[in-house]
Amino acid sequence: MFNNSSKILFITVMIIGTLITVTSNSWLGAWMGLEINLLSFIPLLSDNNNLTSTESSLKYFLTQALASTVLLFSVILLMLKNNFNNEVNESFTSMMIMSSLLLKSGAAPFHFWFPNMMEGLNWMNSLLLMTWQKIAPLMLISYLNIKELLLISVILSVIVGAIGGLNQTSLRKLMSFSSINHLGWMLSSLMISESIWLVYFLFYSFLSFILTFMFNIFKLFHLNQLFSWFINSKILKFTLFMNFLSLGGLPPFLGFLPKWLVIQQLTSCNQYFLLTAMMMSTLITLFFYLRICYSAFMLNYFENNWMMTLNMNNFNMNLYLILTFFSIFGLILISLFFFML
Repeated sequence: MFNNSSKILFITVMIIGTLITVTSNSWLGAWMGLEINLLSFIPLLSDNNNLTSTESSLKYFLTQALASTVLLFSVILLMLKNNFNNEVNESFTSMMIMSSLLLKSGAAPFHFWFPNMMEGLNWMNSLLLMTWQKIAPLMLISYLNIKELLLISVILSVIVGAIGGLNQTSLRKLMSFSSINHLGWMLSSLMISESIWLVYFLFYSFLSFILTFMFNIFKLFHLNQLFSWFINSKILKFTLFMNFLSLGGLPPFLGFLPKWLVIQQLTSCNQYFLLTAMMMSTLITLFFYLRICYSAFMLNYFENNWMMTLNMNNFNMNLYLILTFFSIFGLILISLFFFML
């Protein structure tokens, strides 16, 4: 639908919209940045050759428009209270603002649109939706920090993300429920400090990029493709599933490091109930990741009589192997680095 220069322009405007939201000193300015981000992201989603992407872009627009309407209405109520001293319940207004931001980020219990929409997108748009599009809402949530609502959202997000991914065969839905689960961890890190949230978000974005990079190259969308596609390349098959386990947070992989930091901080804050719920949900997530890995490694599959050519150039292969090396051995390298210091 658009050429590469148009897509670069939309991505640039999307980044500018996020930066406007993050650097704004008023709720109205933050709302304007969110709208700029929304209107530049929707053209990236739509594709004339794919009807499901057009449907997903419409779902995204309607959901984000609803959240933006609630946000703007709540901001107007706050302005009326500050300017005219009206008797507006400020805590209720703040909860409305936070609910609209949770809806924008796709956190439970406002997650209903996220998995179905992800199912219709390509992998690059899915990566943007799972990573970059969460920056602005999460930063605004950190300004409010209503702990009661945040606590409910964290518990529901980790539970929905864990249970929702149990019986999924679609890789995009599996990644979407994994994103909801990780979003619960990110919201809990926001309750502690923004620096821990930033570390967690960077590590999550890095691990998600590795997986979506591979899925996009080989056009993989379902689990049965994983089992049959990499028969002639055992190294790619092994490293891909190791990245799955790293994303799930299994030690000694890199994905365990941000969860380790959050667990340590929650323990120091005596948040034992929240920590128990999050740990149990992570065990469920690791269960279906390990089940997939066990099926891939331990079971025999009929090999094809013809050789399947893997359309991957040397640059992509080297980039993937370098990123995978840090994903698998990153925790060990970081631990050795701090031990040497």
